[in-house]
Parts: sequence; C-alpha cells; structure tokens
Amino acid sequence: MEMKKIIVKKIFNGKKLSHVLLSTIDNFSISTFYKLLRKKDIKLNGNRQSSNVLVHAGDEIVVYLPHMVPKNEPFIDVVYEDNYILIVNKPAGISVIGEENSLVNLLKKKYLFIAPCHRLDRNTFGIVLFAKTSDALDILLQKFKYHEIEKHYVCICNGIFHKKKDTLTAYLFKDAKKSIVYVSDTQKKGYLKIITGYKVLKESKTKNLSMVEIILKTGRTHQIRAHLAHIGHFVLGDRKIW
Repeated sequence: MEMKKIIVKKIFNGKKLSHVLLSTIDNFSISTFYKLLRKKDIKLNGNRQSSNVLVHAGDEIVVYLPHMVPKNEPFIDVVYEDNYILIVNKPAGISVIGEENSLVNLLKKKYLFIAPCHRLDRNTFGIVLFAKTSDALDILLQKFKYHEIEKHYVCICNGIFHKKKDTLTAYLFKDAKKSIVYVSDTQKKGYLKIITGYKVLKESKTKNLSMVEIILKTGRTHQIRAHLAHIGHFVLGDRKIW
C-alpha cells in the first residue's frame, strides 16, 4: 500500500474531496474513491473520512492507495488544444468518465485540471470538449446552457424518412429503477419535453437505411435513440427495446 499526501491548493477551495483526488492522483477513479472511503483509507487533517466532504485551501489529505498494476492505455486523439480548452476525438468503447480507463482519468495523468463539458455514450465515437481551467469550464457550460454551442450527431437509422428535414417534439420519462426511458406524444406527469432536430444526409432504399444528422435542442437521457425509435426509425445496432 502506498501513502500519498496532498495539500489542497486554492483552486480546489470549497470543492468536494472526490474532485481533488480525481484531479490530482494518476489512475484514480471514482469507484476507487468510494472503495477507499468505505475502508476509511482517506484522512482529512488527520481524521479518517467516510463521506465526500468539502475541502478548503491548506487542508491536508492523506490517501492510502492500493498498488495498481499498469495497463495498456488507448491512444488519445487530440483534435485541438490551447491554454483553456482541449478537444478530443473519442473512440467507441471508452467512457468519458467513471471507469478506470475513462478519458478523464487518462487525461488527468497529464493535466492538473481537466473537466468534460459534455458526454458521449461509451459506444459512441466523436468530439468531446474539455475545459483546462475552472473559469473556462464555467464559461463553456453557460454557452451549452444557452445553446451558443450546438451538438451535432450523425447516425444510421432503419427505414426511409418521409420528411427529409424536421424538428420533432415529444415527452420523455426516465425510469431509473428499470434503467429505461419512455417517450410520449402528449405530456404526462413526470415526463420532460424533448426537441430533436434531424436532416437526412444519405439514404439507401435497397438497404432500407438512412444517414441522418441530429441537432439536439434538449439533452435528455437516451434522447436520440429513444426519440428516433418512437417515430419508427431505430438507430442501427441499438439493442435497447424502447
């Protein structure tokens, strides 16, 4: 077991304990954090912790880390980088956050501060925007909130679209217990409004497939997959039953 001592810097003042450790320790995942909390292998100012408390500049954190076996790491395709942002082309099969070999955990080996401004599903590939400072993160999150930055997705769907361009409106309910979402054309209790714009880029009548560009006006769980399935155009390869 390895002991690591960290003095909290001003940039982390008022942040959660997990945020500091994830931003500071290489190969450190959120699952490892909660495992160490359960074992009380994290001390804050000499006191063992069992919860994700807030920390302040000057606090001393001591972490007792298990020995980790190095693993082969995927190549990170950097599309653009400056002093404030990092843009990465995420491959399919890797998560943005959460897992040990997630993009965030891999990038934390190089950057003192790195935070994703949005996410892509594990099996989706495409551009992910990261902030390299807390100020940049605040600005970018505001721009996403007020739609000053648009998210465009491309997917292949089953069937030929009658309308080649449209904006779809419906209502989505997330059942957390069953890990599934439901879509309705009418508003119901607990359902949130979803707006999904699409444009057909290519189509093959012989294969009964369409390539469409999606522009999300709202960002709900599984919105693209569920909304397209709701109108009868399942995303190719989607095994989820909506």
